[in-house]
Amino acid sequence: MAFAQKFIVADDHPLFRAALNQALRQVAPQAEIVEADTMEATTDMVLRHPDADLILLDLHMPGAHGFSGLIQLRGQSPEVPVVVISGSEEPPVVRRAIDYGASGFIPKSSSLDIIAEAIRQVLEGEVWLPEEMVDILGESNEEEARFAEAIASLTPQQFRVLNMLNEGLLNKQIAYELNVSEATIKAHVTAILRKLGVHSRTQAVIAAQKLEVEPPKVES
Repeated sequence: MAFAQKFIVADDHPLFRAALNQALRQVAPQAEIVEADTMEATTDMVLRHPDADLILLDLHMPGAHGFSGLIQLRGQSPEVPVVVISGSEEPPVVRRAIDYGASGFIPKSSSLDIIAEAIRQVLEGEVWLPEEMVDILGESNEEEARFAEAIASLTPQQFRVLNMLNEGLLNKQIAYELNVSEATIKAHVTAILRKLGVHSRTQAVIAAQKLEVEPPKVES
């Protein structure tokens, strides 16, 4: 392509970021590659680089809380494709990643050539999955899709509040952490309950826990 492409690589393992960089260079040697090692840094990079062509996202980064990072990015920049990179390769995890808006799922056990081919296909508008998992694309879950839409409707601050509720923090503790008033947190909680279609903090926490993913036993 004639224009310079830009990629965001979000993974907390430096060696794997280097491997992803190498795969990206196979696809676009002149591309600009921006790196992040936490979910907070990733959302900041997406804000600073709205012209990014692709985001490669590790599910198990600090601050990601399973699929919450993916959904947050899809809500924040719906026009930028996100490919999930993970050592958790079970079909239900892959299926949920697609339901929550990922444009592809690359197992961390993949070779550099396969990662490069996956990136190439996603940039061409395809949804990429490992060959043995392609069949699950037809198994769309409407409930998961509706939930993803509701989660994506949260503002970044509401998203942070929901994650803190999930961690068991009280309103006054969340207010302290975010440096806002307790009344502001109460307003956020009210908005979160409304958007998720639930009636209590407990129900909101249960809903948020649906986003969790068991970390892989051995990270590649």
